[in-house]
Amino acid sequence: MSRPNNRPRLAVRGLLLIEDRLLLVNAWGGGKSDLLCAPGGGVEPHSSLHDNLIREFHEETGLTIEVGAPCLVNEFHSRARDFHQVDVYFRVQLVSGDPFAPWTDPDGVVTDRVLATRAEMARLRYKPDILPDIVWSDGVGYDPLEPLIM
Repeated sequence: MSRPNNRPRLAVRGLLLIEDRLLLVNAWGGGKSDLLCAPGGGVEPHSSLHDNLIREFHEETGLTIEVGAPCLVNEFHSRARDFHQVDVYFRVQLVSGDPFAPWTDPDGVVTDRVLATRAEMARLRYKPDILPDIVWSDGVGYDPLEPLIM
């Protein structure tokens, strides 16, 4: 991924709880990995973080959300790949769509959509590591420089 002046990439992600289950999607397109993350993606210039998250969340899940307060900043990086990304996480609420209905990403990036309880997350691979502690609390967190994994 090429970035002007080697700057970190900025992304936004949404934490959606449905019946005490967190919505997660595969982190790598085309099912390349079983690693899961919160839905979201890269920020487009000249659009607010909220508007970017609403767009990215819909692209990855087919769901429409309302964006609440930020709750986590996570950085991950790989020196070997010259990659550094900063994710800003927001608590979100479902506005429309059915998270339990079958859904297919028209772009083929998201191949898995999972609703997981906190207990079920112990058996899943996800990033960032701090995610359950933030999701099932009222806290705010910062998770610096996790290594990029697949």
